[in-house]
Amino acid sequence: MTGPTAIALIPAAGMGKRMGASINKQYLQLDGLPIVARSISIFENSPLISAIYLVIPADEIPYCREHVVEACGFRKIAAIVPGGRERQNSVMNGLRAMLGQVEDDRVVVIHDGVRPLVTPELLQESITVARCNDGALVAVPAKDTIKTVLNGFVTGTPDRESLWLAQTPQAFRFSVIYAAHLTAEHDRYMGTDDASLVERTGGMVKIVRGDYQNIKITTPEDLVLAEAFLASRVKEGGAHATAA
Repeated sequence: MTGPTAIALIPAAGMGKRMGASINKQYLQLDGLPIVARSISIFENSPLISAIYLVIPADEIPYCREHVVEACGFRKIAAIVPGGRERQNSVMNGLRAMLGQVEDDRVVVIHDGVRPLVTPELLQESITVARCNDGALVAVPAKDTIKTVLNGFVTGTPDRESLWLAQTPQAFRFSVIYAAHLTAEHDRYMGTDDASLVERTGGMVKIVRGDYQNIKITTPEDLVLAEAFLASRVKEGGAHATAA
């Protein structure tokens, strides 16, 4: 791949209530490292990424700086930005921190801080696609039949062939994603992900076929799965295993 390197924006400001742990889920250990550190390491180790903006709850910034950034020796962290009330607000805080630092046509890769198993190949393809489209969305086809439900009763069965499960990374040129977030903020609109904000402004977001192992760790069961996937990768030779 040629051209300017991309910028990573990693929101990790969630409270993780469904995990039921005594600390926020991003600091739980995954094979000896905090989950968020494993996510950051993918971008830290990639030659395609020149800087990382990390979004963390304001009161956790000192802890994160000491126990994640400094402890793991990350050198690409350009800023640790206070999070907002919702994920969308947190991403916007990160984008605002880039103003004056990031060119309009530079690709910004937005990735969940608790999605630590993305592969370098998916990262590279996302950046490539985002450079020549309004955005790139990593997603996988739905495996199960999906039902629409109202008041406990099935109202429809959408065609599964047209249904994809959104993941991250989601990548966009800075001018595109910042304008989409500004419009949503002005309209007081809350989307379900960053791609939905670009779609809402008429942008065309292209799918990058993802990986079913690229899970977001939200529940204790997810953590067990992530440990199994990581162990399998290490056993197979560590081609995609991530480590700080």
